[in-house]
Amino acid sequence: MAKDYYKTLGVEKTATAEEVKAAFRRLALEHHPDRGGNPEKFKEANEAYQVLSDAAKRSQYDRYGSVPENGAGGFGGGQGFNGQGFGEQGFNINMEDLGDMFGGFGDLFGGGATRERTPVGRDIQIDAKIDFHEAVFGTDFSAEIMKQVKCSHCIGTGGEPGSKKTTCPTCHGEGRVAQNRNTMFGVFQTVGTCPACRGVGDKYDKACSACSGSGVVRERQAIKVRIPAGIDDGNTIRVSGGGEAGERGAASGDLYVKVRVKADPKFDRHGENILTELGVGFADAALGTALPVETVDGQVELKIPAGTQPGTVIKLKGRGVPRLRSDGRGDQLVTVNIEVPKKLTKKQKQLLEELRNAW
Repeated sequence: MAKDYYKTLGVEKTATAEEVKAAFRRLALEHHPDRGGNPEKFKEANEAYQVLSDAAKRSQYDRYGSVPENGAGGFGGGQGFNGQGFGEQGFNINMEDLGDMFGGFGDLFGGGATRERTPVGRDIQIDAKIDFHEAVFGTDFSAEIMKQVKCSHCIGTGGEPGSKKTTCPTCHGEGRVAQNRNTMFGVFQTVGTCPACRGVGDKYDKACSACSGSGVVRERQAIKVRIPAGIDDGNTIRVSGGGEAGERGAASGDLYVKVRVKADPKFDRHGENILTELGVGFADAALGTALPVETVDGQVELKIPAGTQPGTVIKLKGRGVPRLRSDGRGDQLVTVNIEVPKKLTKKQKQLLEELRNAW
């Protein structure tokens, strides 16, 4: 019976090349034997992918339900990883298709050799707690964090000043070393960072006395980050290169500052608008008046039109939050709450009775 490669990968016959690739990546991760998976399922997934990822082979398979024995890139002789022969039990897989999706899984097959040899420094995330007004108008946030920084003694090289630098004899300057492993699947080649030179490709005859050759040390460092006007709670600011320094001169990671805005008793925020409430006596609401209102800019006078009803929203234009990605500001929206007195004098009651009878 002909094999159903679409069923093997769990995709429809109309699946795009990207959908086929994504399905294969998922199955490769799930069934890889070194990760406790099913070797047979792994082989089947690769065989299906070798056909469906090739436009010519897929077309032939769709027409005839099969491809020539040597057309599937399958499991007989032929080339192993990266075009290297591994004999009768060699295994052919396109490592570029695996990429970095599996967080280093590609290195298991020797497919990671094109990556940056020395790992970049780690990213750092911190929280910045600011008050409502600071979020509206912006502020400078300062803090001290413990992080990995470039060694000042060797300037990040990892070598003792004045020592001689030579090509690493372990990896011959490649920064990575390969090993072959025998498995039930055949021979696998693993490629990893050279432990002797930490992936740089060269060594100093004397390691730095301050950092032991890593080029980095840990220390407490003061940071200052500008928080822009209009930032909102939960927004994150990325400071490129503000993370930990990479070893032996590799690039630094990034610093991510997550902003936390404290609640304010007077103001609520909705997008770029600020929401407040104002209590207005029923006489003022009926006759109209002007009342002082608190804004983030200070106190201003708000006109209450005659006949204002409960729940009316009056806009103070341009008194809201500055827009992050454009000019201008939002508005302050003031909701009017009509206040009804709970206690009345005899005279007040009499006047209200007269007013009610007049209506």
